[in-house]
Amino acid sequence: MASLQQHKVVGEEESGGGDQAAQDQAVRETGRGKSRASRAPSGRRRKVTYGFHLVEGRMPHGMEDRHVAEFRELDGGNEVGLFAVFDGHSGADVATYLREHLFDNILSEPDLDFWTNPMEAIRRAYHRTDRKLLKMNEADDSDGEGKGKKGRRRRGGSTAVTAILINGETLVVANVGDSRAVLRDAGGAARQLSVDHEPLQEHAAIESRGGFVTEIHGDVPRVDAQLAMSRAFGDGSIKEHISSDPDVCIEDVGEGAAELVVLASDGLWKVMSNQEAVDEAGREAGEDAREAAVRLVDEPVRRGSKDDISCIVVRLH
Repeated sequence: MASLQQHKVVGEEESGGGDQAAQDQAVRETGRGKSRASRAPSGRRRKVTYGFHLVEGRMPHGMEDRHVAEFRELDGGNEVGLFAVFDGHSGADVATYLREHLFDNILSEPDLDFWTNPMEAIRRAYHRTDRKLLKMNEADDSDGEGKGKKGRRRRGGSTAVTAILINGETLVVANVGDSRAVLRDAGGAARQLSVDHEPLQEHAAIESRGGFVTEIHGDVPRVDAQLAMSRAFGDGSIKEHISSDPDVCIEDVGEGAAELVVLASDGLWKVMSNQEAVDEAGREAGEDAREAAVRLVDEPVRRGSKDDISCIVVRLH
């Protein structure tokens, strides 16, 4: 992996310029990749490319976003594209843990085969991963210094939006929190595949668990006056009042049904609509997916977004 400075230079030189505000935000990671164009069950050879770009915001904390973007060949000749954005809060520990473990937990869910019932396998893996995080935090707290046996406490929490592309034809999307996945269909229209989990929309569920939602002038609604979302990984101090239960959908993206998919943290979605995002990502047909991701990150920065921004563009050729 290139050094941080190398990532920054690559991001600035290849992003096509942009105003000073965009260049002031440090590029943390940027890159591209592609599938091996293996033959899908339909018999059609499908090429898929992806690009990602992450910048640190102008907030009083370090970069808290993490991502996954890769292809794996599994037993039986299946190829899966694994794409995710994790937006951490109160630190990056939980987001880092999810980057390292969540997809492995999904694909190896012991109680249910992913290939037989992917939606339920994902739900169980999300819950199992969250329980493991909380249990680790309890062990960390028990030593009296918050360090635990390994000397590291995974504090805070994180959103998650995950997308598993199976043989270039089937897309399985799941999420908790407000990181988002949006598809651009063959006609160019945007369609949101994830669900924004907002406290006001789920206030009844929060209150049924003993929590409350605050609405303070000048601030977003929050669970227990703390968390600006109703579902997340981690957040042990208010876990009884929030959920890690994901919304899951399965989408057929084969045979020209879709052009691209954008996954991004809320630093982008706060200032861009779904349609604006997929239009920007698909502005130049056939262009490099990383260049599209760079341009898609630069735009919300120019619009004044100060949050960390992580973006993955998956192009379906």
